[in-house]
Amino acid sequence: MPRQIFQLKMSLAGVRPPVWRRVLVPAGYTLDRLHRVAQHAMGWRDCHLHSFEIDAVAYGEPDPDGGLALHDELDVRLDAVLGKGSRFSYTYDFGDWWEHDLVVEDALTADQDERYPVCVDGQRACPPESIGGPSGYQALLAALADPTHPERAVLRGWVGEGFDPTFFDPTVATTLLRRFC
Repeated sequence: MPRQIFQLKMSLAGVRPPVWRRVLVPAGYTLDRLHRVAQHAMGWRDCHLHSFEIDAVAYGEPDPDGGLALHDELDVRLDAVLGKGSRFSYTYDFGDWWEHDLVVEDALTADQDERYPVCVDGQRACPPESIGGPSGYQALLAALADPTHPERAVLRGWVGEGFDPTFFDPTVATTLLRRFC
């Protein structure tokens, strides 16, 4: 039987200009594997807690102390809770609160000559870790765009000279996805 593939669009909520990725993932992936896909496709480093919310149910890594009421993401396959047109959210870093809006744009038959997951499209670089969420990222973008901004040099030094907020290469994301997911 041919494998089913979900085409997902992941968009960072509250970030302008938009930062998003379009990925193809096996529908049989569990939510913990989708977490790894989101991390590598977006450009995060998996340094913080995360959760998914699907139909008002929260999934993630269960808290052994019971502080967070999450259903175990290891037990949930995508095709068991999602289908074409499904919308759900993924939150990464409960301090910075990076909320991602996800939609299953399509359900496809796997191409036998393709390796999955794959990032097929996207726009703009992912915000740096621990920048302060969407408002911190907006402040960073403003400082980088203004040569006279008083914090420009400090912030440029913090994110590095190579950081270009306009750049995204789906082939680099695909390489990471195939190596780590």
